[in-house]
Amino acid sequence: MWQRLSSFILRYRVLLLILVILFTIFMGLTGRKIEMSYTYAEMLPEKDSASIIYDDFVESFGEEGNIIVVAVKDSNFYELNHFRQWQQLCTRLQGVGAVENMLSTPNAYQLVKDTEAKKFDVNKVFPEQIDSQNQLDSLKTVFESIPIYRNYLYNDSTKAYLAVLTMNKDRMATKEREKLVEDIISHCNTYEEETGNTIRYSGLPYIHVRNSILIKNEIYLFTVLALLICLIILYVFFRSFKAMIFPALVVLSGVATAMGSMVLFGYQITILTGMIPPLLIVIGIPNSIYILNKYHHEYRLHGNKILALKRVIMKIGNAIFLTNLTTAMGFATFITTSSEILKEFGIIASLNIVFLFVLSILLIPIIFSFLNPPKTRHVRHLDRKLLGNVTKKLIFITENYRITVYSLMIILVLVSIFGITKIRTTGYMLDDIPKDDPINVDLHFFESTFDGIMPLEIVVDTRKPNGILQASTLKKIEELDLRLSSYDELSSSLSLVNAIKLARQAFYNGNEKFYSLPANTERNFIMSYIGNGEGDIAMARSFIDSTMQKGRISFRVKDIGTKRMDALYEQIMLEVDDLFPPDRYDVTITGSMVVFFRGNQYLVGNLFISLALAIGLISLFMAVMFKSSRMMLMSLIPNIIPLIVTAGIMGYANIPIKASTILVFSIAFGISVDNTIHFLAKVRQELSSTGWFMRKAVIKALKETGVSMMYTSTVLFFGFGIFAISKFGGTQSMGILVSVTLLVALISNLILLPSLLIGLERFITTKSFHEPMLQIYDEEEDIDLDELEIAYRPKTLNKKDKTDA
Repeated sequence: MWQRLSSFILRYRVLLLILVILFTIFMGLTGRKIEMSYTYAEMLPEKDSASIIYDDFVESFGEEGNIIVVAVKDSNFYELNHFRQWQQLCTRLQGVGAVENMLSTPNAYQLVKDTEAKKFDVNKVFPEQIDSQNQLDSLKTVFESIPIYRNYLYNDSTKAYLAVLTMNKDRMATKEREKLVEDIISHCNTYEEETGNTIRYSGLPYIHVRNSILIKNEIYLFTVLALLICLIILYVFFRSFKAMIFPALVVLSGVATAMGSMVLFGYQITILTGMIPPLLIVIGIPNSIYILNKYHHEYRLHGNKILALKRVIMKIGNAIFLTNLTTAMGFATFITTSSEILKEFGIIASLNIVFLFVLSILLIPIIFSFLNPPKTRHVRHLDRKLLGNVTKKLIFITENYRITVYSLMIILVLVSIFGITKIRTTGYMLDDIPKDDPINVDLHFFESTFDGIMPLEIVVDTRKPNGILQASTLKKIEELDLRLSSYDELSSSLSLVNAIKLARQAFYNGNEKFYSLPANTERNFIMSYIGNGEGDIAMARSFIDSTMQKGRISFRVKDIGTKRMDALYEQIMLEVDDLFPPDRYDVTITGSMVVFFRGNQYLVGNLFISLALAIGLISLFMAVMFKSSRMMLMSLIPNIIPLIVTAGIMGYANIPIKASTILVFSIAFGISVDNTIHFLAKVRQELSSTGWFMRKAVIKALKETGVSMMYTSTVLFFGFGIFAISKFGGTQSMGILVSVTLLVALISNLILLPSLLIGLERFITTKSFHEPMLQIYDEEEDIDLDELEIAYRPKTLNKKDKTDA
């Protein structure tokens, strides 16, 4: 097959080149339509119980995660000029397009009893125009006598004041949201310049927007850095601008295709799919390195450019196809998860890695068939003393220190296993954001000042209409709030109980000592006032459903991590079960924080499964490739050990198991096994020419493929290493850990694998290994050049070239 394919590629090279160029242009133009994802990535499948409960909550009570909060710390807040400046800021913020509602001190409201109409009126505490400091002081006293606002709109002990902006969900799910958040920040910047105070920001919509901006910036940064690093390494290796520029064009064509395919699939750029362009560059360049290295090797043997290119396709094409296929398998396993963000990443990455192989095997031979043959200086890299000495050292170790290699590897694995026992599993909502980033700094401000900002909701279903208004139910909700308010991770709650307490306080002319649930003797009278009002019921409307069967208890929770959140969830459920008998009430805990930590747990579990699937699929593939289960075992050992070592490093370095770090193992395993395939393919090729003498075959394979393995691993190490400068912790972890894993895998494949092959020769070289399913062409196989319809006259080597060859 590969012989016919090589003839086809070189015979129709002009037509194929035109088709590839046209296809790249089409996909590039299509890719220009790609958009950023402006919605929070769903990690839970739709049919998961936590997802169903959250959807039911939204249907009954509306969204709870579409709030942006801004806060200021000002000890002179109630000085007339300071208050007016904050009042003006709130007015400007309320005019921002997507702000549907805003609650802050200047527009806080109170209930006022209308005795004649027997109803409550909703009045603003502070009028638009405040004329004097005395008037403001008087109004401040009224405002601070309303307990519902304490530690919600202000914290008197820290002199911090809050504005809560309810955002339009639909508009915040479009690219318009960046402009909307910029408008909010712009108004706040004006306030900061006027007052010298610092504004703090938080809330899920704000965090999502800031993240999407960072993602967009990093896509361009890492794509340029990956390309630049690969160009430098290519030039250092080959000392040729042609060998530097054309592989870059190949991977850029792959990037354009990936962007276009995302548009065609209807996907948007997320934190994961945003990594695909630099990943394709880093993963695609090794294809060109193997092809060019083999091309130079072949050309130096006989000086025939077309013969060299045809042999490259025949001999390297098979191995590169297999390595790209295993790499794609590592990414494709993410498709098996129920997470949409991982599915999209797996589909786009795996498909385009395979397509990169197609581009490489087409474009590199075609392009170089039009160019002049390599000059003497271009093939000198084959004789570099440094790499030659390294290869000789590897051969020496393999031949003389196999027992030492086995022993050191066993010790390394045992030390790593001990490190694995130290790994912790956790995840924070802002885990990927640096601790000193303003997003994290501001979140910690809200956690220390207002007991957190992340929504946590408890829904009490009484199973009967109007059941939530029963006195016994209200007392249970009050008791639950009392118990949970003692938890450091939670804020005080807001619920129907607070609204009814406020109504009782208003009934007694705003006297704060009456802020409590009404007694049975006064309950009906006070509730009749609520029933007669036109606007007062709006205070309670967001805490009950339309049938008054369900009630909502809203808390704010700190970003305490999934491990602590899991324990807190269980503690809350114990409190709930104690107060609300399951035979009479259905009580659920939900909210964005619960959905996040459940989603994180689900994702980590799924990624473990995908890792096992990647190892299983690639192992099966290796067994089919060599028709030998023993060779499969030999191929697994040098690639499993790096995963164990990396996991051990995570334990010692206190790097937790979370979605972003688990991702590393499937990616790294799929890539690291490439070196194994190249090496074993060469060993299998050399065995037939050495009379099935394993030692000679391994040494010859090390001499030829060892250099290419070091080249490609260098590209991959530095290529993934660039992600270490990312502002996202998950991307940093991926870059550093994949680089470390690939480095250990290179050492393992260059030292341990050859030692195992020589030391266990009798165990390995079974009859089935002699006759693999996927045949690899012999090094000296004759090729009929007459098949090629390319007018080419083999170049006669001059005296200098003969000497160099």
